[in-house]
Amino acid sequence: MTTPPVPAPRIPEAVHRRRWAILGVLMLSLLIVVLDNSILNVAIKTISTPAPTGLGATQSELEWAINAYTLVFAGLLFTAGLIGDRVGRKKVLLGGLVVFGVGSALAAESGSPGQLIAYRALMALGAAFVMPATLAVLMNVFEREEQPKAIGIWAGGVGLAIAIGPITGGVLLDHFWWGSVFLINVPIVLLALALMVWLVPDSRDPRPGRLDPVGVALSVVGLVLLVYGIIKGGELADFTDPQVLATIAAGLVVLAAFVVFEKRSDHPSLDVTYFKNKVFSAAMAAIALVFFALMGVTFFAVFYTQSVRGYSPLQSGLLMLPLAAAQMIFAPRARLVVDRFGNKVTTGVGLLLLAGMLAAFAGFEADTPIWVLEVVFFLMGAGMAHVMTPTSVVIMQALPREKAGSASALSNTFRQVGGALGIAVLGSVLSTAYRTGIEGKLGHLPAGLRETAGESIEATLGVAAKLGPQGGALVTPADDAFLHAMHVTALCGTVVAILGALVAFLFLPGKPPARQEGKEEQELVAAAE
Repeated sequence: MTTPPVPAPRIPEAVHRRRWAILGVLMLSLLIVVLDNSILNVAIKTISTPAPTGLGATQSELEWAINAYTLVFAGLLFTAGLIGDRVGRKKVLLGGLVVFGVGSALAAESGSPGQLIAYRALMALGAAFVMPATLAVLMNVFEREEQPKAIGIWAGGVGLAIAIGPITGGVLLDHFWWGSVFLINVPIVLLALALMVWLVPDSRDPRPGRLDPVGVALSVVGLVLLVYGIIKGGELADFTDPQVLATIAAGLVVLAAFVVFEKRSDHPSLDVTYFKNKVFSAAMAAIALVFFALMGVTFFAVFYTQSVRGYSPLQSGLLMLPLAAAQMIFAPRARLVVDRFGNKVTTGVGLLLLAGMLAAFAGFEADTPIWVLEVVFFLMGAGMAHVMTPTSVVIMQALPREKAGSASALSNTFRQVGGALGIAVLGSVLSTAYRTGIEGKLGHLPAGLRETAGESIEATLGVAAKLGPQGGALVTPADDAFLHAMHVTALCGTVVAILGALVAFLFLPGKPPARQEGKEEQELVAAAE
């Protein structure tokens, strides 16, 4: 009896040899996209300062400088993944980086808040093509058995970027003008472009089928309307506003039309039958819920450390280091936990750990020892690492390698929409609870100032500073009102993380018996059949 021939690996040997160097280039590209989103947080105060120090941006203009990026980024992610599958991921990566670099240079030289908002949208256009392509290329340079390890390192890179953004921003603002937080992207983009041309191979779907312009248009319009409605609801701190409800409803209707159209199309952009796979759908839901909770907590944590505790932007950024350190330590190793306990236990316990740390924020006061915050951040990072890595592996391996761009884009779209919802919904909870808590303390202020001072803790402290010694009486009530609002918001985030854990425990696969491990791979790709 002859031994059957061993199938040759699908990855070319020349590519296989340099796969770790390629991963390094992909992480450099990913770094600037994620870093830029977090770096802006520490520059908000400076940009709101009148010229020449800043741009004199209003609260609404600052929100749209952040939201314009989120809106364009989330709206185009899915379409960008499809284009990468069709025309080639390397081409899309290079083009996206060029657009992102040009947008960064223009944003650094903005002469008004309106220009900054427009250039941030241009940066997001480039970033939308970079983010899904990095994970799609990764899936095409690593064999299946190495993909969990590579995805773990990739996920650790996301955590690193989230943490070093505020630190980098703080250092730059200490020594240069506000535009430096955008200009820093340009040399990194040039380095990434050079390395990418040299090292990264191109890949695409060999059978992409016919174009689906109607499906693409419906996905973009639906996602933009949905995310815009979410952002607007958070901005108004009122999700019952008719404009907000109408926009969100319109987005959901268009997305429903997209699903119906794709089910009936003989050349769909997205094979919606993938979502019949409970494992695939549960992984998508878990990653959306974890980012909902995480983005909401990082939003109020910045105000807690700077406004209540009095730390500088740089110091606040340094306080986030344990979060990044935990992700860098645990994300590449999470696959070992999955091998031992399975996706269900690893992801579910990770979400429960995140829920516990969110609940811990409900006990924080103005004089809580700062080392407690550091421990909480570290454990949050550990929990998140054990959610991101296994869910990303499940999502990416559930679709054929040729559809890696679509899988990555779907994963990132759910992540971005979850994060936007987290900031909008939990931000709205924070704002409403703060206003309720501070209103009774502003009775002695003139009517105009009273409305301004009630918007946020920053607004209250700003009014207090303008009033001089008389304003000192507002500081303690502002801190108390914010802490109460933070406690309420943290508990809301806790509930969301617990829901994510329930989804994981109910639908993600457990650890298969040793003899069935090969069979599990077939189950994970069942959605593609």
